Amino acid sequence: MSDLKVAYFSMEIGLRSDVPTYAGGLGMLAGDMMRSCADMGVNAACVTMCWQHGYMKQTIHADGSQTYEDRKWNPIDVMKKVDKTISVTVEGREIKVGAWIYDVAGIEENIVPVIFLDTNLEENSPQDREITKYLYGGDGYMRLKQEVVLGIGGVRMLRALNYNNIGTFHMNEGHAAFLTLELLKERDYKDELVRPNCAFTTHTPVKAGHDVFSYEIAHRVVGDMLPWHIKDLAGQDSLSMTLLAMHLSHYRHGVSEIHGEVSASMFPDEEVDYITNGIHHRTWACDEMSKVLDKYASGWKKDPSVLTVLDCDDIPDKEIWNAHQSAKKRLIEEVNKHTVTPFDSDTLTIASARRVVPYKRPELLYQNLERLKEVAGGRVQIIHAGNAHPSDKFSQDVIQRMVQRSSSLKDFVKIVFLENYNPDLAKLMVSGADVWLNTPMRLFEASGTSGMKACVNGVLNLSTLDGWWIEGYSKDPESGWRIGPLARATDGEAHRKIDAEDLYTQLQFEVIPEYYYENRIRWIRRMKRAIGLVGFFNTNRCVNEYIEKAWTA
Repeated sequence: MSDLKVAYFSMEIGLRSDVPTYAGGLGMLAGDMMRSCADMGVNAACVTMCWQHGYMKQTIHADGSQTYEDRKWNPIDVMKKVDKTISVTVEGREIKVGAWIYDVAGIEENIVPVIFLDTNLEENSPQDREITKYLYGGDGYMRLKQEVVLGIGGVRMLRALNYNNIGTFHMNEGHAAFLTLELLKERDYKDELVRPNCAFTTHTPVKAGHDVFSYEIAHRVVGDMLPWHIKDLAGQDSLSMTLLAMHLSHYRHGVSEIHGEVSASMFPDEEVDYITNGIHHRTWACDEMSKVLDKYASGWKKDPSVLTVLDCDDIPDKEIWNAHQSAKKRLIEEVNKHTVTPFDSDTLTIASARRVVPYKRPELLYQNLERLKEVAGGRVQIIHAGNAHPSDKFSQDVIQRMVQRSSSLKDFVKIVFLENYNPDLAKLMVSGADVWLNTPMRLFEASGTSGMKACVNGVLNLSTLDGWWIEGYSKDPESGWRIGPLARATDGEAHRKIDAEDLYTQLQFEVIPEYYYENRIRWIRRMKRAIGLVGFFNTNRCVNEYIEKAWTA
């Protein structure tokens, strides 16, 4: 095996819909980063987990209730089995870890291997085979076991595959922080020999999103792999995976400018930079829009920065609109398989899809139903999608209410909630919608990338000024619309009513009239400007920044 510029560790990765080893944006970013590494010829490898079931299969019933069942897939159908196993010690016993490799192919011939770690081996006991059964499943004990396999097991598997000279070990969130323990063991437990070769990305602006374990549980599960000075590295009172990663990394960063600021305030003793996320432009552009860009933005697939200087006047309005309408018709065909009230391709279509969690305020649009009826007036149709964990009552109830509203509001606005949100459905939505709606509580959206995927297809963002959209809107206010005041937020919840009313006002006086205005001249110009944003918000630019700031060893 050749040397590696970077070994990128991530608890989840989203590569394809039939490989359910992802839950949300963390995994989608990992997949896009590896695609850009492959395109750019960066000598990289990714280490992740071979989840037997991933997130569960969702069925939404007519009354809005939901049931779930395990996803069935077999890695042998899409990956190569590695002929080596390694061992890790968990709770004092030895566990065997195997691996599968999926090759991510670049635009030319470069390959980035993604190594999926697997404890579902005959040599292991039934309880240990379940370590890689469910993504984010189980209690704190199970999470620790999973993180031992990912971090310690991941380094050992790389060594077994003869990757002995690795420039940077990159931890994509704190789940991978135990890789530093294996590196300490390799390097005589000298922090100063580990730190120069490690980098860390934090994605979570919410305190509860950072893994913290009691030392009693940590010693029971991790045992002798915890070094004598673990409390100096990971916190005196409890073991913080984020602090462990930060203290043994030479570079640590958030995923947008505002998230960098939030992270620095959460960890005031740490130096936290930022590298704003991006998307893999080739993956998320629909076929019709890709053909238009091939014609008028030569070289954009290899060098997406070409889109930054895209001249709006170069692309005929008719061509970009026809490309969008083709994508929209595909989306509407899919929607109409799931609704008794047919959607159509001539009505303004708003899409919103993400994990159903409180800080994303999934029901902000429904804050005032009378106001929504007044604004929509039969001129709007709305598509929702997103997965809810079976044990999460908040998420279950949100989805049920949305399904029920599709009946009670049908005379004013058509609404549908699509089940089993996955990359294929996401691509249909980000290319076929007219408007991409994102309504997080301010200061709680680390970055968000779905809106970038919409942009590359000429779909316009209507979003709270948080995460990446602060930067996107600042770069070009004519590429979409903002929700809420321009002033920076100081208290997220205090803005809820203000944001809801501003959302209705934007729809009533800006978005809806502009969509239905004769020839849609201004709308189509916005579409072109939205595409231009992807000249910056792409993972090729991210990889270049990572090489400059993080992958320096």
